[in-house]
Amino acid sequence: MIHLPVLIADLGLILAAAGITTLLFKKIKQPLVLGYILAGVLVGPYINFMPTVTDHKSITIWAEIGVIFLLFSLGLEFSFKKLVKVGGSASITAIVEVVFMLLIGFGVGKMLGWSTMDSIFLGGILSVSSTTIIIRAFEELGVKHKKFAGLVFGVLIVEDLVAILLLVLLSTLAVSQQFAGTEMLISILKLAFFLVLWFLAGIFLIPTFLKATKKLMNDETMLIVSLALCLVMVLLAVKVGFSPALGAFIMGSILAETTQAEKIEHLTKSVKDLFAAIFFVSVGMLIDPSILIEYALPIVAVTLATVLGKLISSSLGALLSGQPLKTSVQAGMSLAQIGEFSFIIATLGVTLKVTSDFLYPIAVAASAITTFTTPYLIKVSEPFYNFLVKILPKKWLDAINRYSSSTEGITTFSDWKILLRAYTFNTIIHGVILIGIVLLSSRYLQPFITENIINGDNGKVITLIVTLIIMVPFLWALAIRRIERKAYSHLWLNKKYTRGPLIAIEFLRIALAIFFVGFLIFQFYNTFIAVSIALGLIIVGMIVFSRKLQAFYERMENRFLHNLNAREEAKKQPEILPWDTHLLELTVAPESKLVGQTLVDLSVREKYGINIALIERGKIMIPTPGRDERLYPNDKVLVIGTDDQLAAVQPLFMGETEEEDGKSFPKQDMSLQKVVINSSSPIYGQTIRSSGIREKTQGLVVGIERSGQRILNPDSDLVFENEDIVWIVGNNKKIPELLKPDKLA
Repeated sequence: MIHLPVLIADLGLILAAAGITTLLFKKIKQPLVLGYILAGVLVGPYINFMPTVTDHKSITIWAEIGVIFLLFSLGLEFSFKKLVKVGGSASITAIVEVVFMLLIGFGVGKMLGWSTMDSIFLGGILSVSSTTIIIRAFEELGVKHKKFAGLVFGVLIVEDLVAILLLVLLSTLAVSQQFAGTEMLISILKLAFFLVLWFLAGIFLIPTFLKATKKLMNDETMLIVSLALCLVMVLLAVKVGFSPALGAFIMGSILAETTQAEKIEHLTKSVKDLFAAIFFVSVGMLIDPSILIEYALPIVAVTLATVLGKLISSSLGALLSGQPLKTSVQAGMSLAQIGEFSFIIATLGVTLKVTSDFLYPIAVAASAITTFTTPYLIKVSEPFYNFLVKILPKKWLDAINRYSSSTEGITTFSDWKILLRAYTFNTIIHGVILIGIVLLSSRYLQPFITENIINGDNGKVITLIVTLIIMVPFLWALAIRRIERKAYSHLWLNKKYTRGPLIAIEFLRIALAIFFVGFLIFQFYNTFIAVSIALGLIIVGMIVFSRKLQAFYERMENRFLHNLNAREEAKKQPEILPWDTHLLELTVAPESKLVGQTLVDLSVREKYGINIALIERGKIMIPTPGRDERLYPNDKVLVIGTDDQLAAVQPLFMGETEEEDGKSFPKQDMSLQKVVINSSSPIYGQTIRSSGIREKTQGLVVGIERSGQRILNPDSDLVFENEDIVWIVGNNKKIPELLKPDKLA
């Protein structure tokens, strides 16, 4: 008789249960994650009237693989470039929300009489919202084009990185069983070091490798290579003391910067879906239904803490970041749930055996409830905002509007800020690279050379020489390379106040380079003479070969920047703009009634109140198009308007077809900016038409704030007056030129 391994039987049972519940939840239009969890409850050890999984150890391994591929997929959607570009609003909102929810979760746990570790993990579980649930809800409700959606997407990107940090910190805390500030700081610095090192090395090497092997890559080989890269990074992460999930997330985020990102995401989707389903089923298998009944009150308390806490903290964070009240409330009510990372944090507590048995099912139950409530909260967010407007004092509303308006506009940086920021990035990046080279040399290169090539001191000498040669370009960049020459020269001309600090900074840079050389040499030798000789040779070499080092370093830097920017982002989150207006790209469908008509015939400004800022036709860009410009099939049109205006005009562009994606994004060179007019401004006293704004800055005046009154879509004959606040959509590099008297006369 043929024997079927238990693992295969259990896997078949899991997938069968998952398949049935998936079909059921598809039918009733509910999130599939909840179906997987229900399937896990049904085939788990606590339900006796159905076949159950027997080999729990093997299923745990499958679930760990599921976590790896789930985090790899989230990394592909993450991208560090997106994190840099989400802006201050999303970052402030996310940080305020996470801090508040950590405190709220800890407080609720203590109020329920739980242990300190349970309360800390509860705070971590509640602090991260669900990307999957929010995107699905936005798609179903058709609100992805609205202004608050851009803020929510930015917050989710920041939360992904915060969740990774929480995994590291909670792991450290669980192992030490006490809050050790020094260990926490070391863990954070260690995480930051490896994040920077892996990102720099990954962006430099992986896109180059993919480009070199592009002709050899079909779908099969691309899938194998992508999964291999993921698992290699998992091994590296575990090797240095991090979780496998972190390694998978980092590799996903590195691949997200390559030109093959969309293809990799498409190819790995099926693998991710399979193992993620096994992971979520394993989540359900750990739930004891009797615990849910026993802890019904804590489940209600945790759910209320999640919904109310996230609503208040996210809204408060958005307000502090300068968002209008409406956007803040809508974003807060959209983020009121917990999801994927929460399950992973809860699983971490179970795996490390530092949390109680009841915490896991309570977290899953709260997640299930908030998943159901999320669409309804998003629906009622606008009515709730209208209710707040009615009950809040007018002084409060006016203060919020003034604060929101004051945070927008053109910001300028002093030469000192520009220089110090550049020097800080230069020091961090090259410091990380140099430390990485030293550690690799002492731990791997030196043992390899002494064991396989030359033994004894000769092996150490060869290792030292090779390492120093590798380090020299980065030492030159750290100590000698000129950064932000324009700002530096401006400051250097001020002999009295700035030359002293500038000289001190240069000495500090040289001292840091000497420190890194000494750090390397002391890995092999402790004699002062050896260190002095090596330092002297390095300094002389950097001075003598400065030009060659500069050329070599610039080639490496150009390769890195080329790899980093090779993939032009297809989409970006909408910028947060005043008056509930924002930029949205719409594509003219071939069947649209707009095809062939001129802008003056369409009269979209008069009929819908929107402005057309840009038309993209293949490789041709037409900023602030004229009235006689026509629209053609597949033109990409960048328009500006309110949520309601954009929702009304969208069907015109789409024809009879439904919107496929709905994500809005502003073009790289187009933005809305604020210019304050005074008596010395070059356009003071001129009409909008005669000022030359459209012709010389590719700008379009969409609003003027005068004496507290807002004039939207002003007439071209309107004259600019003193202290007018003018809002212009157009080329973000040319609009600031309005502030220079010699440009518009």
